[in-house]
Amino acid sequence: MRKWINRSFRWYYQQRYRRIERFSRHPHEIQRALWKQLIEAGRHTEWGLIYDYRSLRDPMAYGKRVPLQNYDELKPYIERMMMGEKDVLWNGTIKWFSKSSGTTSDKSKYIPVSRQNLFQCHIRGTWDTMTLLYHNRPDARQFECKSMLMGGSLSPFEPYPKTMVGDVSAIMIHNMPFVGRPFFTPDFETALLDDWEVKLEKLAQAGAAEPNIVMIGGVPTWTVVLMRRILEITGKENMLEVWPNFQAYIHGGVSFRPYREQFRQFFPDDKVNYQEIYNATEGYFAAQDDFTRDDMLLLLDNGIYYEFLPMDAWDQKEPQAIPLWEVETGKHYALVISTNAGLWRYTPGDTVMFTSTDPYRVRVTGRTKHFVNAFGEEVVVENTDKALAETCQLLNATVTDYTVAPVYFKGNGKGSHEWLIEFEKPPVDVDAFGQLLDANLQKINSDYEAKRHKDIALECLQIKSLPKGTFHSWLRSKGKIGGQHKVPRLANHREHVEEILEFLEK
Repeated sequence: MRKWINRSFRWYYQQRYRRIERFSRHPHEIQRALWKQLIEAGRHTEWGLIYDYRSLRDPMAYGKRVPLQNYDELKPYIERMMMGEKDVLWNGTIKWFSKSSGTTSDKSKYIPVSRQNLFQCHIRGTWDTMTLLYHNRPDARQFECKSMLMGGSLSPFEPYPKTMVGDVSAIMIHNMPFVGRPFFTPDFETALLDDWEVKLEKLAQAGAAEPNIVMIGGVPTWTVVLMRRILEITGKENMLEVWPNFQAYIHGGVSFRPYREQFRQFFPDDKVNYQEIYNATEGYFAAQDDFTRDDMLLLLDNGIYYEFLPMDAWDQKEPQAIPLWEVETGKHYALVISTNAGLWRYTPGDTVMFTSTDPYRVRVTGRTKHFVNAFGEEVVVENTDKALAETCQLLNATVTDYTVAPVYFKGNGKGSHEWLIEFEKPPVDVDAFGQLLDANLQKINSDYEAKRHKDIALECLQIKSLPKGTFHSWLRSKGKIGGQHKVPRLANHREHVEEILEFLEK
């Protein structure tokens, strides 16, 4: 029976793939039509009346009239929506609000998730991901076996309990189509528990008892913790001894590069696929469509109109974003989105680089606030992830997590970068590791190389090796334990580093 169901889904995904081919072949027409739909939907809202959406005729006029928005600028409107006001940023009232991970801030951001955004963006993006998975491997068995859920939690918004808030993963699980529910484990009550550590143990127990799991999705940081616990429970050497039919890990949230070696140890079989997705709190933006590449296909018909702000214009007083049809490969852009939940020309804070424009494929390169540029070196997360992965491979080391901050000039001293690294498998010589890491970073980033030339401006980076579990414990102390919470990779200040070091001393 299950084999027949899986064959039915495989046929369905073949039909869905035609839609993906269509927006890949006609990206500009799709995006222009989508822009028009969004403007039509928003013209009667308070926001649409303020900016006179009725008179807008094309995306160029829209870009000139509506300024770029960050969360603080939209926050007053969102707070009113959370209290039940209708027709503010989007039509009608919105019941669901996704809670941002708030990686670098104790304050949470609440992002509206309209019914259209939920089903035509987030859930559609999930279907697109499965379509691409089945297209890449026709032997996929998601609807013949079981997949494991690692979701967040939901709760009523205390000032107005009719509004529900939680991780976007929890909102998606709660609204999952019934046709898909029998193929997931654990039960939905467990998947939506709010105590992450209790949930993690229940997930591990369920995973240890279910040999027929073929897929799991989640942020690598927390998936590693789960896998370790399952191996501890079962006493097995690797996860293929626990899940012999395993086929695919769907990952996102952070770069997979630092974790690839750990997952090779978990799944020592080249037949296991790793599919990257770009599913943010604000929308489901992209998914890996070709497993031989390291980039993702931009999903162009899921309720989001895209613009891109060149990073060299980020700090300008009135920066000008460009439409999709003007982007170039190899350049860093800050993402700008207009969504079917009422985020108008919103900057979620991610930076991307196009690797292809036919079709449009991207890589996430970091965050607009996650970089180190204290000395003009312009180091971004993509640089550090790549340099670290190459160094680990050469010196047979494995990293669990890391964060980087500048070390500022003191007196006649020179600046440098300080790396706090938690090793799963430490190198034989940490100093040699640091020197090679520094050399690899210079190869990748010419600005860093220039500042390091003959130690004129910067000295070799410094590494402090942290005890295992430090980052996990630090996040827990901040109340940031769970699937979407992540260690900030880079910062152009020392607040996180000093806080972690102080936490370690205590």
